[in-house]
Amino acid sequence: MKNLVKQLNAIFVLVLLAMATITACGDDSENPDAEEATAIQLSTNATLGQILTDTDGVTLYVFAKDVSGNSACVDGCLSKWPIYYAKEPQIGTGLEAGDFAVITHSNGSKQTTYKGWPLYYFSPAGDGVLETAGATAGDGAGGAFFVAKPDYSIMMANAQLVGNDGKNYTSTYEEGEGATAFFVNASGRTLYAFTNDSKDVNTFTASDFSNNTIWPVYAKELKAVVSAASQSDFGSIDVFGESQLTYKGWPLYYFGQDTERGETKGVSVPSPGVWPVVNTETVGAE
Repeated sequence: MKNLVKQLNAIFVLVLLAMATITACGDDSENPDAEEATAIQLSTNATLGQILTDTDGVTLYVFAKDVSGNSACVDGCLSKWPIYYAKEPQIGTGLEAGDFAVITHSNGSKQTTYKGWPLYYFSPAGDGVLETAGATAGDGAGGAFFVAKPDYSIMMANAQLVGNDGKNYTSTYEEGEGATAFFVNASGRTLYAFTNDSKDVNTFTASDFSNNTIWPVYAKELKAVVSAASQSDFGSIDVFGESQLTYKGWPLYYFGQDTERGETKGVSVPSPGVWPVVNTETVGAE
């Protein structure tokens, strides 16, 4: 009888040890050190280079109308461009965690952003079925949706022009309502040309850069450009030892009083149209 009790006790101990092992190893969700799957990563596309995708390689997109940092894709738009959201994702190699954030869409859903741009998937049929991994058919759709890339120098915005005088302007710089497409940098800061400049000639910037805080030159090495624009239309000039990007010969500037994403205060300074925004309709400088 004593032997039987000893055997049962031994079996009981083994069962407890086995259960402890299963508890410790079988449920990674309770282990804070368990490795999570990468939810946002860089993938290489033969045409577009490095692009942002989810963990399965499905392409992520940005929307020109979201330049302010809020999603303008609502209602029916979301059927073709479903929101992308990953809760506390592991960020893939080559990406910076600080470039990602989360906003709340107007419909109450959470949405992941990259460098302030809300991220989307593309559903070609608008039925919620996403395009296959590696596909980029949504790039350039409507001249407003573009593949998310880590190295954009030139992005496209589409919004109402609002001058420093608080008035709304059309694309012809007359007072009125209506969205205009225009170039911004990767962080959504508006780019301008100066009508007094000529082809590849900056006539504004002082040799000591004393007025550069008013209209700072866009000094950046040209990398990726949204597919709505042709990279060959961009160039650079030397301005007193500083490199300045140009578009169709027009030197490119920021406006110092544009402090928020997508602001276009410069369009009314000193009068409407003297410092126009720049887009694919811009006529080349002479």
